[in-house]
Amino acid sequence: MALPPPGNDRAAIVTGASSGIGEEFAKILTRRGYQVVLVARRVDRLEDIAARLGANAHPLPTDLSDRDDRASLPDRVDALGLVPDILINNAGLSTLGVVAKSVPEKELNLVEVDVAAVVDLCSRFLPGMVDRQLGAVLNLASVAALGPLPGQAAYAAAKAFVLSYTHGLRGELRGTGVVATALCPGPVDTGFGDAAGFTKEEADAALPRAMWVPADKVAKAGIDGLAAGKSVVVPGGVNRVSAPLFRVAPPGLMLPLLTRNHPAMKRR
Repeated sequence: MALPPPGNDRAAIVTGASSGIGEEFAKILTRRGYQVVLVARRVDRLEDIAARLGANAHPLPTDLSDRDDRASLPDRVDALGLVPDILINNAGLSTLGVVAKSVPEKELNLVEVDVAAVVDLCSRFLPGMVDRQLGAVLNLASVAALGPLPGQAAYAAAKAFVLSYTHGLRGELRGTGVVATALCPGPVDTGFGDAAGFTKEEADAALPRAMWVPADKVAKAGIDGLAAGKSVVVPGGVNRVSAPLFRVAPPGLMLPLLTRNHPAMKRR
């Protein structure tokens, strides 16, 4: 299964494109000749990245937690004269802390960005791909999708949804010419943890250094896996070995270890 070919009127949409893995996706795709639509909230960052990537990069500032903003995306892409053949649902965020001390609005915002936006954009862009019998969708899940994560309960559950949803899409899309892949990275040094509320030092103490994979390698693994038609991509040798163990280990066995090591649980 090859990726849809690049073209002057064909586009790859990348959400969360203003930093980290999303920015790396945009770099890879523009180097390969794709028109890339950059979607994120931060206007200045998107415009800066688009200027560096060149004429094939098109910034579309969008708040993915806002349903009206999400709903406007297909028309805005169409107004650029572009046909979306690739959708990369990369945008995501996490909260940090126990649910009993959580802020409801922040938890629901996580669900809007990490879950509802994925469903919404797939529902809006997949029909056209299926009609054209050409397309590819890459959804960013996480190794956290494979089991519970005390201290980031909503985040792990959201990524478990994305993983299951992507598996479901693959079954529905069989024979349509459209492929769906879930990318499940382990820890990546992108500033994601800072935004969630834990320091790099705390993350390093909780997760072995061998699990960390640079953002550019995660993005390349995702694109290569999508091009190969893989169902799930787990970047990094240590993560690929440990991910199946995490999936099959009984929660009762894993929870004490996860609870003891997570930064949020040490702050209770």
